[in-house]
Amino acid sequence: MEETVQDPPAPEPRKDAGPAPNVAFSIWPPSQRTRDAVVARLIETLSTPSVLSKRYGTVPQDEAASAARAIEEEAFNAAGGAAAADDDGIEVLQIYSKEISKRMLDSVKTRAVAASTSPAATLEGGASPASATGGDAAAPAAAANEEASSTVGSQA
Repeated sequence: MEETVQDPPAPEPRKDAGPAPNVAFSIWPPSQRTRDAVVARLIETLSTPSVLSKRYGTVPQDEAASAARAIEEEAFNAAGGAAAADDDGIEVLQIYSKEISKRMLDSVKTRAVAASTSPAATLEGGASPASATGGDAAAPAAAANEEASSTVGSQA
């Protein structure tokens, strides 16, 4: 005896279905839990070996924690000022993300320049700015100036 496979019957549309309810979905502002996770990730990025630390040096944990809180708070306030009432939050979240990245980079560049201009300055673990960057102490400042000039040149 042969079995035949039948497709299951298509579900019947609801007869009383009216217009779909208006569902609002917003990703801004982020929850406190999300903001705390951003701060934790910033601390990790600033204080552990990474591409960023190879160029600018690592930041001590306590300094990284205070810098991360300030970076996140400033970025949150900057992005919050750009929020529109009818916005779903995607554009604001992009601003928030860009502000965090910009402020983090500004922070490590400023710290690297300050460390290279102060002869007594040392990085975490007693390493000099020169040994932390794998070159001479002026390398972070030169790199920061090079990036700034290339950015200015490309914007002109």
